This record gives sequence, C-alpha cells and structure tokens, in this order.
Amino acid sequence: MKKIKRNLVTVFAVLSLGLAAAGCSSNAGGYDSSETPGMTDPLEDVNRAVFGFNRQFDSFVVYPIVEGYRFVVPSPARKGISNVLEHLQNPVHLANNVLQGDIQGAGRTAFRSVVNTFVGFGGVLDIAAYEGYEKVPADFGKTLASWGVNHGPYIVAPFFGPSSARDYAGYFVDSFMDPLRWYWFNIDEQHLYYTKMGVRYLDLRDSLKDSLQELESSSIDYYASVRSSYYQARKTTASDGDAAYIEYDN
Repeated sequence: MKKIKRNLVTVFAVLSLGLAAAGCSSNAGGYDSSETPGMTDPLEDVNRAVFGFNRQFDSFVVYPIVEGYRFVVPSPARKGISNVLEHLQNPVHLANNVLQGDIQGAGRTAFRSVVNTFVGFGGVLDIAAYEGYEKVPADFGKTLASWGVNHGPYIVAPFFGPSSARDYAGYFVDSFMDPLRWYWFNIDEQHLYYTKMGVRYLDLRDSLKDSLQELESSSIDYYASVRSSYYQARKTTASDGDAAYIEYDN
C-alpha cells in the first residue's frame, strides 16, 4: 500500500510539472516557426549540444548494438518482439482512449487486445490489424493535447532525444500507468520492468535507424529536420493519424 501511495504521488507530481511547463512556456521566446506552431525552442543552443552528443552516442554505441541485434535476430522474430511490446501497452492505450473520450478507439483497443491475446499467440501476431483493426495511437501526451495543453518548449534529452514538455510529461505518466510496472514493483521484481523498457528502446531504435540515417544524409540542417519531423509526427498522431511517433533522436 505504501508503494502504491508513493507511485500515485509521483504520477501527480510529474503531471503537474508537465502541465505547468507546457502552459507557462507556450509564449516563450526563441524558435517558433510557422512549420511548428504551438512549439517553441527557447533552449536551442543547449538542445543542439545534446543533439550532437546523442549523434555520437548513436554512432559508437546504439547503431552497433542495433546491427548486432539485426544480425542475431531474424526479421520475423524482430517483428514478433515488436508486436508483443506493443501488445503489452494496450492497457495504457485503453486508459488514454477513455481519458480522451474516444469511445470508439477504446472499443477497438479492447478488441485488438482480446483477439491478439487469444488468436495471435499472446500478441506475437497482430491478427487484429490483418483483419483491418489497426491500432489507435493513444498516449498521455495526446491526452493532454486533447485537453488543450500546448506542446511547450522543444526538448532534446540525452539518450532519449526530441520531445516537448507536454510529451515528456505524457511519457512519464504512461510509464507509471503501466500495470506491469505496478505489479513488478510491488513484488520487488523491478528488473523485469527495466528489461522490458530496454527491449522497447532497442526495438524503437531498430525501427527508426534507417529512416533517420536517410533524413540525416538528405538534410542541410539535420537538427532542424528532426525537429520538424517530430512536430509533424505528433501533429498527425494527435489528429488520430497513423504516423510514427518519433520519440528518440538519431
């Protein structure tokens, strides 16, 4: 019970911080182009420095690991791992569907969860998508957007890359909403949760590696290109599109 209370306090503290940051910074100075309305970049100099660090980290650490992952794990197996990781997020997606008032989306998420659990071998196969029931993008950043919260400042975090005050707050709240996290932490098996998060990170970096390298090779200002791509991806997600949610930097 004490652990649950501490978790609840942390959730609301992070949420309050994110709301405050997003609200107070909506008119902050610095970068604010017509391509990314509602998102500013007042920390651009710091962000660019972190961005440069992340590129070096990717070149010397992340990409060699991704290439090793691709060499050891065949493509069908990697797809199955990706499907399972997405399947495990369904409770979080469902909660956000409800918080957004998206009853149809909640129904689709629940249907996908049931079908892929019992017919898709625990989520290894996305049978629901094959039958035309694609996933409904739902995270707490999108929930905040549906409540009228602006992006706030653009932030490039070490190792995690580009996001915004609103979406980073959403990311942390989604992490605390994860039922597996609550279960594993309350039975003192936290390492299982961190392992899952590590595999999620590897899976996402694997999925983004080729497209981000292509973007880098074709960009005059790679930092600005990633910033614009992040905003466009989040704009599409927030409007119920299916574009990828780019969470990580290259």
